[in-house]
Amino acid sequence: MKPSTDAVPQKPSFALAIATACGVGYLPKAPGTFGSLVGILTAMGTALFFLRPHGLGDLLSTRRLTEATLMDHNFLVPGAEIHSAALILPVVSAILLVLFLSLVGVWSAGKAAAYAGVHDPQHVVIDEVAGQHITLILPLIPIAVPNLAAHMDFSTYAIFSALSMLNWKYLFAGFVLFRLFDIWKPCPIRNLEKLPRGWGVMADDWLAGIYAAILLKVALHFGLFSFHIGPS
Repeated sequence: MKPSTDAVPQKPSFALAIATACGVGYLPKAPGTFGSLVGILTAMGTALFFLRPHGLGDLLSTRRLTEATLMDHNFLVPGAEIHSAALILPVVSAILLVLFLSLVGVWSAGKAAAYAGVHDPQHVVIDEVAGQHITLILPLIPIAVPNLAAHMDFSTYAIFSALSMLNWKYLFAGFVLFRLFDIWKPCPIRNLEKLPRGWGVMADDWLAGIYAAILLKVALHFGLFSFHIGPS
């Protein structure tokens, strides 16, 4: 008998580790939902990292923020003081991590889909991670935009984004909105699934994340996630 010349495809272990969010995608029940939860953790890690280099005590040590300023951002911190250093790191880190998750997601999802022989395998959840991350981070970026043309003081953004990620109402609303759009797939989200390779796996979740982020930003604007910090 003539031996088969068909080559056995090599398992892309590294790509699968990324595409499955370190194995989360292999969970037997609702892997997409758990992928979204990983996205919440990456968003929280991004925002809370902004406060870590100096510590919250150092950030709240130099310049007094008025109560009206924080009320404009839907947070009330009576008597708080805040460091006025130029903190461009928060915005740059947030944008770079979104781009990193997106581009690495396209590569790893494409590899995983090719190996599985399925356009969008169920165990690939890096798309949910990236989409959920976009949902939670994108509404916070506009807080920093005015500082780009002003004095490059991103301390308010650092505090605001970190507090947002500690607000269970913000996280819960972002999670529900993203899952809603990811499952419902209103136009043109479903059409994006037809894109080739990893682009089709990722792009629909990017747009679902953007849709959810728009509604989350509207909710922020109307103060639906306000809470009180400090002595009453």
